[in-house]
Formats: sequence, structure tokens, C-alpha cells
Amino acid sequence: MVKKSRRFCILIPAYRENEVVIETSQAALNHNYAGEFDVFVIADGLQPETIVKLKSTGVKVIEVAFEKSTKGKALSAALDQIPDKTYDIAAILDVDNIMGSDFMQEVNKAFGAGYRVVQAHRTAKNMDSSFAFLDACNEEINNHIYRKGHYAIGMSSALIGSGMAFGFTYLKELLIGIGETVGEDKELDFRIVKDQEKICYLDKVFVYDEKIENAKVFTQQRTRWIAAQVEFLKKYAAEGVIQLIRHGNFEFFNKVVQAFLVPRVLLIGILGVFFLSSFILPVGPSPLFWAVQLFMLSAALFIALPARFYKSKRLWQAMFQLPYALFCMVKALFQLKKAKTSFLSTPHKVKAVSTEVNI
Repeated sequence: MVKKSRRFCILIPAYRENEVVIETSQAALNHNYAGEFDVFVIADGLQPETIVKLKSTGVKVIEVAFEKSTKGKALSAALDQIPDKTYDIAAILDVDNIMGSDFMQEVNKAFGAGYRVVQAHRTAKNMDSSFAFLDACNEEINNHIYRKGHYAIGMSSALIGSGMAFGFTYLKELLIGIGETVGEDKELDFRIVKDQEKICYLDKVFVYDEKIENAKVFTQQRTRWIAAQVEFLKKYAAEGVIQLIRHGNFEFFNKVVQAFLVPRVLLIGILGVFFLSSFILPVGPSPLFWAVQLFMLSAALFIALPARFYKSKRLWQAMFQLPYALFCMVKALFQLKKAKTSFLSTPHKVKAVSTEVNI
């Protein structure tokens, strides 16, 4: 039984997204929750008419402007404008996210159990193209390994950037000096495990997220992700060893190890190249060795996919997009400097939630 309905503020950072923010903020405003909550759109570059429309519907708007925009800076600036002790929990949604019907209720229960950070199960609300399906598969594999898997063995779930909730005061502390990082969720991840705070994962509580539909957006998104991975590898590699040896903080060390992992599409490509080259070059492991490595990696990824994905013909269509996705990943490697000089936001479209593929 829930003894207390905590007060929520739903934070939706919106960078030049004038259409989709109307739909998602209204969906959040209409969310069914027994307690008090307010929806805040953090408006960075929104048109004046969009801001007027948002305010007329009951959504609270906090306007921000930066020379170089980042999600972390937008969140920090917004929290500075919200009075302390007004809310108990701050939930963060991306501008395209739709909360599942029980999101706030279940997050409230988790906070009642003593958690201060909660990650919900973010899942696709669209899988109407091969690239969108491939992106959805990638997210579910991450959910299974880095969130559900870690949480099942008593470790913290990894954060994913949205569909997450924090104690209001704690989030404000975590965002201090967040800077211009392109991966604010990873920075929060490191700061939380350094505090040795446990991140709860709610596998049955969904937040629906728009998946990318074409190669151009895929490349842009992966450029940002790889840049963030390189950034945190440089920043925390040495500290990971110190945290493990001096403080016994295995979770922090584990995050650093994850930063060393090659993105899986690239890893598949690398193993494929080694396999083919082993037939030509008379040095190194045999073709059988590389074939076994490639098979084991593929098997692990297939096992991590939810059963419902196997019922769709798009799974096999998406597999034919893997060579093109590999090309996009290689292209992203040559664009990392771009992530340091500009905010590579992912464009979104207004879409209805497809519960058929997500239940």
C-alpha cells in the first residue's frame, strides 16, 4: 500500500522542437496520478507562439538560452528557477517521450522503498522502418544487459537519458557543474555510482520513445554517443581504478569498463573483417576462431532481444541494414569533432504510440 503520493515535476527539455513538444507535454499533463504534479517544458529556441500555446494549456514553461546548448545545462538552469521543497521527485522525459499509464505511480512506490534514482523501461513507440526497428532492437538489448541484467544481480541499472526520476534535491546536486558534456546521462551515471547510490530499474514500467528512421539521423545520433563514450573514458579511466582499489567501488569501475567496450555494430564489423582476412593472411588466429567469436556475440545479442521482436518480419529486414549501419558508425567516427562544437540534437516527428509492439 502506498502511504504517500509524492509531488512530481515532469521536466521536458525541448531544443527547437515546436511541434512534437505540444503533443508530448499534453500527454504528460493528462497523466493519471493520485498525487500532485506539474509539467515543465524547458524551452530552448522554441518559437514565441509555441510558448504561448504551451502556457495556455496549463504547461509551465521555463525559457533558457545558451551560446552552446546542452541538455544538462538546460536541466540545471531550470531547476535553479524552481523553488526548493516544492517537489519531491523530478522526472526527466525527452521531447518525444510518452509515459506509460502507471509511470508516476510506480516511481512513487520505488521512492517509498528508499530509492533516490529510478530508471523506467524506455521502449520504442514506432518501428515502421528498418532503421527504427534496428534502433529499437539496440535499445532492448541495452535494457536487458545494462539495466535489467545489472539490477537482477544487485547492481545499479544504467541510466538512459530519459524515463528516469530523481529526488528533486539530489538531482539539483548532481547537476552542479554539469558543463557542456554531450552525454549528461553518462555523467550522472558516474556521479551516482561514485556516491554509491543504487539506481532502481522498473522493467514493467514503460516510457515510449521515438526511434530514428533513416541513416542520416542514425549517424548524427551515434556521433554524439561515441563522442560521449570517448569523453568519459578519458575523464574517468584512472579514477575507476582508484575507486576500486581505495574504496572498493566496483560499480564505478564497472562503468569505466563499459566505456572501453566497442559499440556492438562496430564490433560485429571488426570481427567480420578479421574472419575474412584470416583466409588471406597466414598469421594470427584461424578463421574458426573468429567465426566462433562472431557466433557467440550474435547469439548473445539475439538472446537479449524480447520474444515479441521475433514475431515481426522487420527483424530480418533490419538485419540486411546492418552493413549500412556499420558504414554509418564508421562515418560517425570521423565526425567526433562536430559533437564538440555543436549540439547534435535528434529531430523528432509527431507520432502516435503503437501499443501493439510494446506491450
